[in-house]
This record gives sequence, structure tokens and C-alpha cells, in this order.
Amino acid sequence: MKKSLLVHTDGGARGNPGPAAIGVYITDEVGRELIKFGKTIGKMTNNQAEYRAIIEALEWIKNNLKFDLPARDQNRGLDIKIFLDSLLVVNQLNGLFKIKKKHLRDLIIQVRQREQETGGNVSYQFINRDKNKMADFLVNQALDSSISS
Repeated sequence: MKKSLLVHTDGGARGNPGPAAIGVYITDEVGRELIKFGKTIGKMTNNQAEYRAIIEALEWIKNNLKFDLPARDQNRGLDIKIFLDSLLVVNQLNGLFKIKKKHLRDLIIQVRQREQETGGNVSYQFINRDKNKMADFLVNQALDSSISS
């Protein structure tokens, strides 16, 4: 059976730009939770935070999911399905929209590098915010915690 990861990511900023955070929620193909985390990432725009969430998710996968294979084959055959509620970012990552801003082009280069490093087959899909509740919750929890501390 081909292995799959279901990755829900979200990024947000209060103000645009403003204090920003990410949320990442990863399960396996049968819905078992592998990791969930939210954290603040400094002052950024919403779109920058969306990309940072994807980068952090791919970084976690690269560092934590290894199979008994040579390094170059670690996660070959692993489907990494990334779901997010930013239609703009999904369309940019899927090559449907141009990326005009340099700071976003720099982030997409980092995403592409992490995709290669995971060794998996990465895809991006837009979902409505109500289907991305855990990642959204993690973003807001991180932002609320940073404001109250």
C-alpha cells in the first residue's frame, strides 16, 4: 500500500504585515495524528506566513519520517498531500498564478527545495477554512499566547 500523509497548514498575521504565526497538522492515510504545532514567526504578511507553514511542515517531514532505504530513496512513493485555505498560494504553487513579489518568489524557492528533500510526491489542494480548523486553531493559539505573554 502506498503511504500518504495528509498535511493541513495555515499561516496568518494580525495586521498585514503584523505579528504572524503558523499552524501545521499532519496525519497518516488513516487519520492517525503524527504531529500538530503552532508557533509565532515574527512580523510578516498573511501570504508569507502561509508559505512559512508549508516550509515548516516539509522540514518536519524531512527530519522525522525516514524509512529503511538508502538516503536518496527515503520517501520515494510517499504521497504528501498539503491542504490549505489560501487559494492564491495553492494556485501559485500549482503554477496557475505568477508570483510577482520577490519575497514570495524567495519563499517558493525554499518550498521547492524542501519538496525535493522530502523525497515524496508533494501536491497542493485548496480547502475551505471550515475544513482547515485544526491548522487555523493552532495559528490563533500561537498568536494569542504571544500577545498574552
